[in-house]
Amino acid sequence: MSVVASSGTAPWTASADPGERGVLTIADSAVEHIAARAVTEVDGVGGSSARVLGVAVGGENLDRGAKVSATVFGGSAALAVRLSIGYPRSVRGTTGVVRDHLVRRVGDLTGLMVERVDITVTALHAETAGTRRLL
Repeated sequence: MSVVASSGTAPWTASADPGERGVLTIADSAVEHIAARAVTEVDGVGGSSARVLGVAVGGENLDRGAKVSATVFGGSAALAVRLSIGYPRSVRGTTGVVRDHLVRRVGDLTGLMVERVDITVTALHAETAGTRRLL
């Protein structure tokens, strides 16, 4: 079956009214993946350990990604992030940078307004593995 456009233009061109083109739905899991990737763009921030029934299994690791859960409602999103921070970085300062970065990056990439970012810091890690000397 073939469809012929009467005006000579395809019905899906940008000239159509935005309300007539359809609806964009972004799944919570897509926002979670985008936010988890965006967290890795901030220096000194790492992942959180896996949890089973609320108990940490394994250790936190700066090389692993942060755990993010997202809730999308309408054109807005709320994020809950679990991460670790490299010591001796400021927890308050680093979480502020992470929060601002997530709001900006998730907003830019999805078009959603990130209204809330809850951050749980699960551990502090030495960023460099220094050697200790005994005198």
